[in-house]
Amino acid sequence: MDTYAVITSKRDTKRYTEKPIPRPVVDRILDAGRVTGSAQNRQPWRMLVVEDSGRRERLAGAVYEPENIRGAPLVIALAGSRPFDLGRCAQNMMLAAWNDGVASTPNGIADAEAAKEALGLEEPPVIVMSFGYPPGHPGVARRTAAEWSARANRLPLGEIVEKL
Repeated sequence: MDTYAVITSKRDTKRYTEKPIPRPVVDRILDAGRVTGSAQNRQPWRMLVVEDSGRRERLAGAVYEPENIRGAPLVIALAGSRPFDLGRCAQNMMLAAWNDGVASTPNGIADAEAAKEALGLEEPPVIVMSFGYPPGHPGVARRTAAEWSARANRLPLGEIVEKL
């Protein structure tokens, strides 16, 4: 798979089919997070795979879009320090998932105390990601990376890049 095609075709997906994600794919997603670079190799994260239905429901009530959590075959919360490094970890996990056809979306924390309690943490998670197979997406290979990039609803480079 072309990494640039994976990046340009990835779209946050909030609804998923009921198809379970095979264990080897889940392991690849988690490993993509594990091997993420971090400042001074501190690896300042904990990856919490939320399988317990009670915890998952309490966590759903703590994010901005609860249905993303309730309808996802896989939910992973990232906890730890150094938000930039955790962001890198989350993006690696979401891109690795998409490489295997698994869609995802990051979910912001609306109620930090409730999220912390749902997961049994001393500090709230930084992000909660939901993963699953998307209904009706054509797949990465259906278009070139350039076609995906052209279809992205993003500002043109000329509006966001400055040469100094």
